[in-house]
Amino acid sequence: MTLIIAEAGVNHNGDEHLAIKLIDAAHASGADVVKFQTFSAKKMVTMAAKQATYQIENSQIEESQYSMLRRLELSFDAHKRLLAHCEKLGLEFLSTAFDSESLNFLVDTLGVKRLKIPSGEITNAPLVLEHAKTGLEIIVSTGMATLSEIETVLGVIAFGYLGAKGAPGKKAFEEAYQSDEGLALLRERVSILHCTTEYPAPTEEVNLSVMKTLNRAFGLKVGYSDHTQGTDIPIAAVAMGAEIIEKHFTLDRNLEGPDHKASLEPDELNNMVKSIRKVEVAIGDGVKRPTKSEINNKVIARKSLVAGRSISQGEILSSDSIDVKRPGCGMSPMEYWDVLGRESSSTYSAGEALDE
Repeated sequence: MTLIIAEAGVNHNGDEHLAIKLIDAAHASGADVVKFQTFSAKKMVTMAAKQATYQIENSQIEESQYSMLRRLELSFDAHKRLLAHCEKLGLEFLSTAFDSESLNFLVDTLGVKRLKIPSGEITNAPLVLEHAKTGLEIIVSTGMATLSEIETVLGVIAFGYLGAKGAPGKKAFEEAYQSDEGLALLRERVSILHCTTEYPAPTEEVNLSVMKTLNRAFGLKVGYSDHTQGTDIPIAAVAMGAEIIEKHFTLDRNLEGPDHKASLEPDELNNMVKSIRKVEVAIGDGVKRPTKSEINNKVIARKSLVAGRSISQGEILSSDSIDVKRPGCGMSPMEYWDVLGRESSSTYSAGEALDE
């Protein structure tokens, strides 16, 4: 069953009450997980860091990243209340940590069951290593990444999972990745999400076939983190084998903020979840066999050998005396050539099914 992550991200605009409403919307949609982002702006960016073009366009405000992110922070106390609300609803709470203090809070205080490394952090080896040392399951987004960069970050994670005592570094990460035990731990605990890091992502840059490439290259569970507009692409990703879908959502795309414009509204999120569940059922088990419904229709849709005209007992059956018509309750037309040239065992009226 596809794990569906409703990505609230920073679409709460720093307002805890809005965050609660996002949790309610995620729960109502049938999503499995609601995900936020946990960070301290002063630990995440320098004062000189500029906004991405999409952030300026989507928010209609040009300012430093620090100023933007400072408004989007949620306190640790607010996180505790969000977690409690999720637990009351039976919805898994997840959040992306962008610094060590946030990571420790999520793991040690909130007790999250899994972690998410966003695309922008996969080259942040020190923070990735801290994630891996928790021993928790990790979901890794791979937007902007090459295969070699993905292999490198998996080496860092394998090293952390193994609890290697040596000094961390490229050689140590490679050895961990190449070890049987390291690979086994990665396959057990790590999932990779294909992603196009643009908001909204252009359809022509999505390249869903990369999911198959990632699966062949690394042998790990693969999913898709979607930034396109609408729901067509994540639904298609499930049909192509995605085991995890992550999708941004908001209460209102017209709200001020960097991610609202590329997010689904609640009714769209509901429809996406329902469509994914339908696709899962439709995918089936891959065994080709007549279904229960088809068996009922075989007699109606298929044909039988019938008398093309009146046939006397003992008459030699020929192409001008045999016809093929519905229903399919008699001899299969596959036996047509076996019947030709035989003496008829019975008398048949025109249209009567043969029983030879």
